Formats: sequence, structure tokens, C-alpha cells
Amino acid sequence: MDKVLGIGNALVDIMTKLPDDSTLDKFSLIKGSMQLSERKFADEIDSETINFEKLQSSGGSAANTIHGLASLGAPTGYIGKVGNDSFGEFFSKDMKANGIEPLMLKTNTDTGRAIALISPDSERTFATYLGAAIELSDSDLQADQFKDYKILHIEGYLVQNHALMLKAAQLAKANNMKISIDMASFNVVEDNHEFLKDYVKNYVDIIFANEEESKAFTGKEPEDSLNELAEQCEIAVVKIGAKGSLVKSEGTVYCIDPIKVNPIDTTGAGDLFASGFLYGLINKKPLDECGKIGSLCAGKVIEVIGSKMTNETWDDIKKKI
Repeated sequence: MDKVLGIGNALVDIMTKLPDDSTLDKFSLIKGSMQLSERKFADEIDSETINFEKLQSSGGSAANTIHGLASLGAPTGYIGKVGNDSFGEFFSKDMKANGIEPLMLKTNTDTGRAIALISPDSERTFATYLGAAIELSDSDLQADQFKDYKILHIEGYLVQNHALMLKAAQLAKANNMKISIDMASFNVVEDNHEFLKDYVKNYVDIIFANEEESKAFTGKEPEDSLNELAEQCEIAVVKIGAKGSLVKSEGTVYCIDPIKVNPIDTTGAGDLFASGFLYGLINKKPLDECGKIGSLCAGKVIEVIGSKMTNETWDDIKKKI
């Protein structure tokens, strides 16, 4: 089975269940978006929601995808940067405990954290303090970190650092790896549109985007955006929420139905879709089956708070696969 390497912002997720959307209004947060914040702003939100139900887990988009792949039994590794603090220790231990090779770099800056505010309709809004994660740079990347891996999965949130994104892609291609990218968030795509256009065209083999992200990238609705994305890479995936997803490769379109679920929190749905899809891919399964595995993983994760599922749930997923 091919090994998958992830690279992204190593963050500790603090999942916070909101009784209503008044907290979003108070802090001028756009529902469904990801907003970068200073530590003070993140602390203010954390303090404002101190009495709400919370759950802590290691996170960051690529880390979630790699965690999902490892839970399915795939050999994985992860590159990220954390601080010399309790959050950083928590993150690294969680990676090792789940069989992921942690290629972690450390700094004296606080470990980053993502406060995920979960609305009653299960939509999540992120206020993210990147902390140590943002200090991951192109100079941290070395050729030996990519050795023996066949796929590099990059989270789109790293696009703020163009030099890092380019160095990762160049090292991956020098190692004959396929590059997979998750577009991350529509506002991130909008803010880095021209760079992403060139990056996808020149380096990316597999692209994951939801309908808002694909529209921000192409200016088109799901089907038309899928066609445009598929012209630029080997495999294009556009996720359309409760309607499922669309996959296109070599001129063929696959329509993937969602599974029936009781949604509680959409955090990690896109990340876990990528886990399932890539798992199918490294096991040489047809693309429609890859999509079905992705849909299964995405559906199961939105039935829980946060991006992590129990071993029992993963056993059930593996039986269904």
C-alpha cells in the first residue's frame, strides 16, 4: 500500500457547541468561514464561550485527513510545527498513538489552535490562531522527509506561504510523488486566487473542493467548475454537501451519493472525505468506489462533535469498505 505524507498547520482543535449564532455576530465572524486571529482574539472567544460544551483534539485540515487514513490502516506521515508547550506535546503524542510518523518541528512560539464554533444547524466557523504553525517554512523541508512516500496531501490553508507551498511541491515531484490538495476555505481561495491557479496547473494531480471553494476558484457552479478543474489535473472532486459529490477524471464523471446520517457537526467532513478517497486510490480501487469510501467517512464524522471517531466506528467503516 502506498504511503501518504501530509503537510499542514498543526493545530489543536477546540470544538465549541453554540446554543445560537449570537457569538458569531458579537465577534463579527462570517458563518462557515475560517478567520485568522491573534492569540488575544482567540482567547476572548474562548473566554466568552467558557460555559459551552467543548472538546479538544489534534487538528488542522491535513492532519485530520492523515489521521483518517491511518485509522483505515494506511501508512502515513505528517509534517508540521508546534510549540514547546502542553498543546504541542498533546499533538505529537496523538500522532504517534495513531500510528502516524510525526515529522514535527518545534519552536518556542505557542502551539496553534483552532476554535471551531459549531452552530445549531451543524455548520462550523473557525477563529484560528496559527501560533507555531505559521513558522513552518520552506527551509524546514528536506528531501529525506519525502522519501518512500507516494502521495503528498497539502491543505490549502498553507497557501498564505507561497515559498513553503512551492518547496513542498518541488520536493514531492523530485521524489515522483502525486500531489493532492484540499482547497480549504472559500475566503482563502479568493485571497490567493492567482497563485492557486498557477499552482494547480503546474503541480497538482488531485484536487478536492466544496461548491463554495470551487466557485471561488472558477466562478462557476459545481458541474461547470468540476469540468474546469478536471482540465487542470488528473482527478477533480467537487463536494456538494447533502447532494453528495462529483468526481471527474479522463473525461468521465462519477456522481457519488451521500450516506444517510444524523448531522451534528460538519467539522472534518471534507478532510475525512479526502481520507476515504485517498485510501481507495492507494488500494487501486475504481474512482466511483473511492468516492463512496470518501462519502462513508465524511458521513460518519458529521455524526460526532469534532473530527475524530471512535475505534468502533472505524471498525464499522472498514467492514463496510
